[in-house]
Amino acid sequence: MIIPQHIIRDYDPADYDQLLELWNLTGLNYPERGDDGIVIERCITMGGKLLIMVEATENKLIGSSWMTYDGRRIHLHHFAIHPDYQNRGLGKILTRESLRFVRKMGQQVKLEVHKENKIAKHLYEKFGFFAFTDYDIYMLRDPDNLNL
Repeated sequence: MIIPQHIIRDYDPADYDQLLELWNLTGLNYPERGDDGIVIERCITMGGKLLIMVEATENKLIGSSWMTYDGRRIHLHHFAIHPDYQNRGLGKILTRESLRFVRKMGQQVKLEVHKENKIAKHLYEKFGFFAFTDYDIYMLRDPDNLNL
C-alpha cells in the first residue's frame, strides 16, 4: 500500500537496526523480551507478519506493527510511529493495514496497551477494540527461573 510519501511493506531483515532504533525511541524495546531478529523471523515463519512504514523520500523507517500468530489468535504488538511523525494520521493508516492482515487470517486479534497511553487506547477503541476489566495479565519471562 502506498500513501503519499509513505510506504507500508513487509519487514526485511535489513530493517532490523532501524526497527530497533524506532522501538528504543518509542519505549518498546525491552531486552528481557528477547525480541531480536531471530525471534522476528521465527514469528513470521509461524504465520505472523511485521509491517514496516517507511518515509519514502528519505527511506526512513517510521512505523511498525508486529502481528504474531499462535494458531488461535493474532497478537498485535510493537505498534509504533516515530515521535517526529506522530499526530499526522499515520497510526490510523498503519492500523488499517494491520487489520487487513487480521481479516485475511480470519482470526481474533488481541493487543496490550499501557494504561497511561491514552492516545493509543483512543486509536484502538476507534477500530472496535475493547478492554477486558475482569482479569489481569500475568507473565513469566524467564523459564529458567521457574518455581518448581
